[in-house]
Amino acid sequence: MKDTWSIFRRELASYFSHPIAYAIIIVFILVSMGLTFSFGRFMQVRDANLEWPFFFWHPWIYMLLAPAVGMRMWSDEQRNGTIELLGTFPLSPWSAIFGKFLAAATVWLVALGLTFPIWITANKLGDPDNLMIFAGYLGSFLVCCTFLAITMLVSAFTRDQVVCLIVSVAACVFMVLCSYDDIVRELTKVFSEEIVEPVVSVGVWDHYRSLMRGSFRLLDFVWFASFIIACLLGTSAVLSAKRA
Repeated sequence: MKDTWSIFRRELASYFSHPIAYAIIIVFILVSMGLTFSFGRFMQVRDANLEWPFFFWHPWIYMLLAPAVGMRMWSDEQRNGTIELLGTFPLSPWSAIFGKFLAAATVWLVALGLTFPIWITANKLGDPDNLMIFAGYLGSFLVCCTFLAITMLVSAFTRDQVVCLIVSVAACVFMVLCSYDDIVRELTKVFSEEIVEPVVSVGVWDHYRSLMRGSFRLLDFVWFASFIIACLLGTSAVLSAKRA
C-alpha cells in the first residue's frame, strides 16, 4: 500500500505540473456545460432532472478526452527508459499499475467535482432527486475509469503516445457507439440477433443508463469492475512479458 501511495503521489504531481491536466479539465467543464445549456436545453426545458441535459453527454466527451489523460501512463515510461528503472525497485508491478490508474482517475474526479454548479443550479430551479444525481455522477465516473483502464492497457503496448491516443480513442468510440440505441437499431437491420447481442454487450450505455436513472444495480457495478480489472490484469501481463 505504501508503494502504491508513493507512485500515486508522483503521478498526480506529474499531471498537475504540466498544462495538459489543467487544459483537459477546463475543456471538459466548458464542453459539458456548453452541451447542457445548448443541445441539452437545460434552461428552456426547465426540468431539474440532469439525466439527459447533463449526464447523457459524458460518454461522448470521455471517449475523446479520457485517453488524452491516460495515454502517457506507460508510453512515457517506455519512451524515457524509466520502465526498466521501475523494474529494479523493490515494488510489485501492481503497486505501479494501481498508483498510475488512481492518479489518472483522481484527475477526472477533480474535473467531475468542478461541475458542482450544475447540481446547485438544479436544486435552485426545482426539487430534483439528489440520489439520482449522485448515481449519475457515480455512473459517469465509472465510465471514465473504464476508458482510462482501456487506455492504460493500450499504453503498455507502445511507447508512442500518439499511437496510444488513436487506438484508445477508437476503442472507446466503439464502446460508446456499439450500444447506442440508434446504432443498435441499424445493426439489427443488417445482422442477426446472435451477432448483434455480443457486440452490444461490450458497450457502456446499458449499464450507464441505469445509473443515470438512479438505479443501483449490482450487475452494473460488476460489469464496470470486471472490465476495469480485466484491463489492469492485461496491463500487468503485457509489462511482465516485456520485462521477461
